Amino acid sequence: MSWDDQQPPWGGKKQPGPEELVAALIRKIKEVFDPDLAKSGNGGNGRGSASRGGKENSGGGRLLVVILVLVAIALANASYFTIKPGEEGVVLRFGRMNRIAGPGLGFKIPMVDRVLKVDVKTVRKEEFGFRTRQAARRTLYAKKGFDAESLMLTADKNVIDVEWIVQYRIKDPVDYLFRVGDVAEAVRDLSEKVMRRIVGNMDFDYILGNRDILASSMSHELQKDLNAYRSGVDVVKVQLQDVNPPDAVKPAFNEVNEADQDMKRLVNEAEETYNREIPKASGTAKQRIQVAEGYAVERVNKAKGDTARFVALYKEYRQARDVTRKRMYLETMQKVLPRAKEIYVMDKDQRSILPLLNLNQSRPAGPAKSGRGK
Repeated sequence: MSWDDQQPPWGGKKQPGPEELVAALIRKIKEVFDPDLAKSGNGGNGRGSASRGGKENSGGGRLLVVILVLVAIALANASYFTIKPGEEGVVLRFGRMNRIAGPGLGFKIPMVDRVLKVDVKTVRKEEFGFRTRQAARRTLYAKKGFDAESLMLTADKNVIDVEWIVQYRIKDPVDYLFRVGDVAEAVRDLSEKVMRRIVGNMDFDYILGNRDILASSMSHELQKDLNAYRSGVDVVKVQLQDVNPPDAVKPAFNEVNEADQDMKRLVNEAEETYNREIPKASGTAKQRIQVAEGYAVERVNKAKGDTARFVALYKEYRQARDVTRKRMYLETMQKVLPRAKEIYVMDKDQRSILPLLNLNQSRPAGPAKSGRGK
């Protein structure tokens, strides 16, 4: 006799083990699908089989209770869900959208409702013309093999290499889940289409000098197309990573740029010289004009003053000619004599010359000069 067949030492009834419960459950399932097996199991064994049937019925009832408890726990566990911060839950009832659940704990009908969680906070990005291999302090990029995305034709029939990044965020989880099959692929296709259209309408030099305008136009047009497709996506930013001519024409392009920079430098130097010399010459001309105008005013005023003085003197002369003539002579001599270095006085008949000793003027030592006075 095995240990499991022995009765407990304290005289209690032996409880069925897990193996017996599983065997009884399998037997009950077989009896449900095979009625003949149930009849054969219940016939002709007398009292012993009846007693065993009672035990099996008791074990089957307990197993049914356990199964019902497990089913109840499973249904209770399936009746709630949790939405993390930054997510939104789309609740489907029989496959049709019922409501949108925000962050936190929510409840649903088991086996009827289904919850699809969508991250609406994370900013996603798509790279064009390159791929990020390692994001660190020194990010590593791979550009080989992506020329089909970045090479474009400009309006002036030049080829340009444009690399850019599109960053977007989900704004409508319902449209994001059910309107477009692959939103990421749709963003890539629409971004490349819009970029090629914008670049194709701009000249090569204009694109190189107006990257901000290109990025702004790209963001606006891309958002417009995504809204038309009802993709549920909001464009956060379009960033131009690099805009350059293709590698095959870079040397020639660099030479053109150097020549253009030299031309701009010379133009700037000429404008600097112009801005320095022209105002200076204009100021000098204005100064000379003002000096000439002042000199003219001075001469005119002086002439008017001399004329007025002469007229006044003439009036006095007409009234007293001798006195006026003598006065004019004395005043003239008073102005002339102080400037004369040597003065000689001659008599009326010019018989002898008499030098005049000027005591107010210091004379150098030496013999006195003779001659006709000044």
